[in-house]
Amino acid sequence: MIRTDALDQLPVRTAVPALERALDDRGVAVLCAPPGTGKTTLVPLVLAGLAGGGPVRRVVVAEPRRIAARAAARRMAWLIGERAGGRVGFTVRGERVVGRDTVVEVVTTGVLLQRLQRDQELAGVDAVIIDECHERHLDADTVAAFLLDVREAIRPDLRLVAASATTDAQGWARLLGHAPVVEAQGVSHPVEVVWAPPAAPVRPPHGMRVDPALLTHVAATVRRALAERDGDVLCFLPGVGEIGRVAGQLAGVAAEVLQVHGRAPAAVQDAVLAGSSGEGRRVVLATSVAESSLTVPGVRIVVDSGLAREPRTDHARGLSALTTVRASQAAGKQRAGRAGREAPGAVYRCWPQAEDGRLARFPSPEIKVADLAAFALQAACWGDPDASALALLDPPPAGAMSAAREVLTAVGAVDAEGRVTDRGVRMSRLGLHPRLARALLDGADEVGGRRAAEVVALLSEEPPREYGDDLAAALRAARRGGDGYAARWRQEVRRLSSFVADAGEGSGPDDAAVGLVAALAFPERVARARDEGAFLMVSGTGAELRDGSGLRSAPWLAVAVADRPAHSASARVRLAAVIDEDTARVAAGHLRFAGEEVHWAGGDVVARRVERLGAVELSVRPLKQPAPELVRGALLEGLRREGPVLLRWTRESEQLRERLAFLHRELGDPWPDVARDALLERTEQWLEPELSRARRRSDLARIDAGQALRRLLPWATGEAVRLDELAPERIEVPSGSRIRVEYGGAQPVLAVKLQELFGLRETPRVAGVPVLVHLLSPAGRPAAVTADLASFWQDGYRAVRAELRGRYPKHPWPEDPTTVEATRFTKARLKREQE
Repeated sequence: MIRTDALDQLPVRTAVPALERALDDRGVAVLCAPPGTGKTTLVPLVLAGLAGGGPVRRVVVAEPRRIAARAAARRMAWLIGERAGGRVGFTVRGERVVGRDTVVEVVTTGVLLQRLQRDQELAGVDAVIIDECHERHLDADTVAAFLLDVREAIRPDLRLVAASATTDAQGWARLLGHAPVVEAQGVSHPVEVVWAPPAAPVRPPHGMRVDPALLTHVAATVRRALAERDGDVLCFLPGVGEIGRVAGQLAGVAAEVLQVHGRAPAAVQDAVLAGSSGEGRRVVLATSVAESSLTVPGVRIVVDSGLAREPRTDHARGLSALTTVRASQAAGKQRAGRAGREAPGAVYRCWPQAEDGRLARFPSPEIKVADLAAFALQAACWGDPDASALALLDPPPAGAMSAAREVLTAVGAVDAEGRVTDRGVRMSRLGLHPRLARALLDGADEVGGRRAAEVVALLSEEPPREYGDDLAAALRAARRGGDGYAARWRQEVRRLSSFVADAGEGSGPDDAAVGLVAALAFPERVARARDEGAFLMVSGTGAELRDGSGLRSAPWLAVAVADRPAHSASARVRLAAVIDEDTARVAAGHLRFAGEEVHWAGGDVVARRVERLGAVELSVRPLKQPAPELVRGALLEGLRREGPVLLRWTRESEQLRERLAFLHRELGDPWPDVARDALLERTEQWLEPELSRARRRSDLARIDAGQALRRLLPWATGEAVRLDELAPERIEVPSGSRIRVEYGGAQPVLAVKLQELFGLRETPRVAGVPVLVHLLSPAGRPAAVTADLASFWQDGYRAVRAELRGRYPKHPWPEDPTTVEATRFTKARLKREQE
């Protein structure tokens, strides 16, 4: 029996006619409706003809999370008086509750991606709703791009709705070909904002770490909210670990404490979403899954930690993990709105009001920050390996796509041109990251299908911290465990085992099997011990185990989970398995190098015969007669690192370089650029044949840099002979002295005693540029600086003469220096010479 009263109370009903007109007219629409308006429940029922009349159509609703998909399907089924599996069903990874009469199917975006790859037409589907598209999950962006391709190429009749809980819908409207935007007004009650920052500063989050002082403050704020207001409390925390710690600190509170996150058992999730039984108050500790996808009845108070988790990838080190970040302003608004769903409420924000305006407006789109290997494989299977033709709100970063293609090539998912292989197609259908797909397929041949599936299931959802950091021990804990994680793990093992059912049972101990499968998944993280508890991964990144870990004495590790704390050079190992060198060689064989290695290290050429896995050296022997071309490459590497200072530079050669730099700056071609990088780019033109004869650093130090620089002079044009004319080493001044010109600054400098310029009315020039004259006292100390000698004689000389005449009375100080003869001598010496 359809619950008409409940359907009529949903605010989105007023927007449904406009949405239907938009779809009839354009086939696409953006539905913008606040959380709690019914966009996830009423709209699919109406489009499917299950509420409000109309023809029956098959509708697929894509949700970003499994918990939201199950909850939405059960809510819709309840609204039409049925149970999930009838006319409304759901499919998530490892669980399918549908029947032959199902016309509304709620799926995760990951499931819909798999379905599109198998059946691009989506045969029998009339409409697709991408829900919560404002969250910018990568799977949702990819699904939208694929569906737009489908509509354009083969299914113009397919209806597509992008449903967003925020008013920032214009980007989606443009992406859908300027689709109509239909807005629904929510019935929201006022929410009072209470700023509740910690009394003392707390450390900002980094990696997965959250300052325990902040969690203690959040727990205290929950207690405060319970004391000050009525109703249930919904508290937002970044992850499962923080939820557990805050729950522990709320022991004894006068309320039932519940935990909601993606790993929570289905029974707990259902109990939270069903609402209070009326016997006492509830405190619901939740991750961001409760921001917009779910409705938690009875909530009047929200306590917001202000933190969230987002994926981050360190491509240089091959590390991918979730990281704790400050939640965006949009997320804060969504969270606060939860307190005003059913009645006036309040939100306690655990950060200073002054910081609120500095928060990011929206969460980072996942495509900009995540590991893109799975996305790149989906795009390759779709026939667009570089994703250049896909309609995406944000293009994938080039660096991340390049790193993703390297991973796919290494695991055999794509060929050298980026085209998907048969193996890659099989991998894409496993519902796993390509690394884990490789580990499942290759590991099954080595250790048996069941054991490979067990290990991969552990790697696909990181075990609870209480399982420890030893992957083999975690496997044993999961096998005997009765907790929610173990139940989900067993379900995933069954799913994965079906893909490798034809593999043998395998042999050997479990520990060795676990290590091999983990190493196959993450070959770049195979690591050898370099000290107790400290390892070097073949990627070149250091890795460290926590104190007290049972893995600290292992000779080799396959690191499954690691992150790099802020300001740390080494990664922190959170989950790993013990392996031996043979396993390391098998898993990371594509990174093996054996041969002559000649490079610049420690300030000189190092030549050796080496075998290594990436950065991990397995064996090293000195190489007595390295190939000349390898030596030359090492010397060039040294020059690039340390610069031309490795050559022999005399005062004359340094001045020649300064003169050439001056001419290049003032006159340009054909005078050469002698800056550091320019010289290193032209080594063959000025450092040969000496460079090819050199064997070590000391040989470079014997190369006369000045003699080599002269090879760069424009001899071919004949201009080289004008070097001394255009940029002379010395200039003859009126006294007869030849004074060195310094070219190292922005302007040539002539430092000369003032009396030696008597009679010179104009400033000397080189290459048409006036020199900067440093006028010196008879003792050689600075007296004045000028680039305009005529002006100095007229305006500045009097003051200088008044100061120096008393200090140096034996030297001539005429009133008009332009009319007397220049001299280097005292007045007495001049008089004797005149006599």
